[in-house]
Amino acid sequence: MLDVGTNNEELLEDKLYLGLRQPRLEGEEYLAVVDEFMEAVHARWPKAIVQFEDFQMKWAFETLQRYRSRFCMFNDDVQGTAGVALAGLLGAVRAQGRPLADFTKQKIVVVGAGSAGIGVLNMAKHAMLRMPGTHKIGELGEGHNQFWVLDKDGLITKSRKDLDPAVARFARGYGPEEVEDLHEGASLVEVVKKVKPHVLLGLSGVGGIFNEEVLKAMKESDSPCPAIFAMSNPTTKAECTPEDVFKHVGENAVFASGSPFSNVTLSNGRKGYANQANNMYLFPGIGLGALLSGARHISDGMLHAAAECLASYITDDAIRKGILFPSISSIRHITARVGAAVARAAVDEDLAEGCPDLDPRDLRSMSESDTVDYVARKMWYPVYSPLVNDK
Repeated sequence: MLDVGTNNEELLEDKLYLGLRQPRLEGEEYLAVVDEFMEAVHARWPKAIVQFEDFQMKWAFETLQRYRSRFCMFNDDVQGTAGVALAGLLGAVRAQGRPLADFTKQKIVVVGAGSAGIGVLNMAKHAMLRMPGTHKIGELGEGHNQFWVLDKDGLITKSRKDLDPAVARFARGYGPEEVEDLHEGASLVEVVKKVKPHVLLGLSGVGGIFNEEVLKAMKESDSPCPAIFAMSNPTTKAECTPEDVFKHVGENAVFASGSPFSNVTLSNGRKGYANQANNMYLFPGIGLGALLSGARHISDGMLHAAAECLASYITDDAIRKGILFPSISSIRHITARVGAAVARAAVDEDLAEGCPDLDPRDLRSMSESDTVDYVARKMWYPVYSPLVNDK
């Protein structure tokens, strides 16, 4: 944990505060501390994977771009959240009875333009561009925008001043693909009513923002099974509850959240599933796969492989019931599968340098099931075992 000070006056004056009693570092001073940490870790443990957590948005993207090609690292808030959300979005397409290729046609309203929200947008956009056939027929391009993004000031369009570059590529513009009468700063209710999205995705950190009016508007979605993702943590900050969704959107809705909720009993006796999109489905496997493959760094392709592996884990029968994520009881098996997918992606991209007992050529020659078995066997003490001397 890195302590870079705080600008919270209440904490600075609190005699019981245990952190540094100094203003928060900014600019080059801030980066110098993180630089020193990353270089020291790499010098001491050159094969370690560094997982970033809870960085402010401006530093989350800055540090990710600064280090990702120099060290083996990833930002879980940006990339882990994005991967789990992408797995859920792909599951939602299947739950709506459509082929995965139709993901490129999904209309997605995203509430929240922070590091998590932009991370999800970037990964979803890349996933659309990776869909089979799209690159051949030129169906998609940088102008293809299936997202409507809102922040505290409403809908983000190209007329917004001082727009963050990370958000700018998703701002709505002008032209035949735009929804008529949707203006800069339009409210969430207005956007949902006019766009009629297939998916409403919340990463706002604002509890209850998906209120009754918003959810009733989602009932008019162009999908027979509208998907609502209330991804903010903790529970008090969740955009809505599963009870709200199944009551106001309908019992055919699909729900997922970042916080734990109980399943809902529907009027016909069926279950309305409260899927928890927890990053724990991915980040252990991302780290494990990178470590066992000896990856030089963690690429977008490795992260997509992790998300797609998680999405494919759910059976068609479970998807039809509205289940988007597997039971936590199977987390070790999921981690082995995700780790294997990440390792194979590293090999395919020539990023793998192997580990002490396995050469990249050996990894390449393994079948998919053999790779999963290998990763599962190495899950506990993959490289640096506490039971042996680290030399």
